[in-house]
Amino acid sequence: MANESGSETIVKTGSIEVICGPMFSGKTEELLRRLRRARFANQPIAIFKPVIDNRYSELNIVSHDANFYPSLLISKASDMLKNKGDARVVAFDEAQFFDESVVSVAEKLALGGIRVIASGLDMDSQGKPFGPMPALMAIADNVLKLNAICAVCGAEAIHSFRKTEHKDTIMVGAKDLYEPRCRKCFFEGM
Repeated sequence: MANESGSETIVKTGSIEVICGPMFSGKTEELLRRLRRARFANQPIAIFKPVIDNRYSELNIVSHDANFYPSLLISKASDMLKNKGDARVVAFDEAQFFDESVVSVAEKLALGGIRVIASGLDMDSQGKPFGPMPALMAIADNVLKLNAICAVCGAEAIHSFRKTEHKDTIMVGAKDLYEPRCRKCFFEGM
């Protein structure tokens, strides 16, 4: 696109970044790392998390290593549009817990020139795609899939194994309820 002087005009567009993987793979740590860099660059930030995620704190996004960033607890994805303020970076953790509208919200934010960073589990404890994550990954400009270390054999882990008999898809917990497992150990344990 050329401007009046005939030189090219650079159009700033937003983007969608997705960080995914099993529990204990460092998804939230990576999200926090990206937020620290954005803050260092003086970019206004809005951070959200779903109301269901109250494991460590209601007011912060908290990693399993106890690193944190202040966040706003919201009940639905559209709340991000109402509460983003002048943010140039919008981040949300535990994306799998949001409804499918999170995909259109992320797209709307990116079309508005905002950098969107989402992190979440790509698979549930049954090894199935989790909530809106596959759709978010499909529309993302870039996807980072992290692995953990299998708690059984030490291999690369891509699954979150639930250590209890509960069959509900959503059961919020940490090391007391889940452990990372490689494909082989995951299916042997089921």
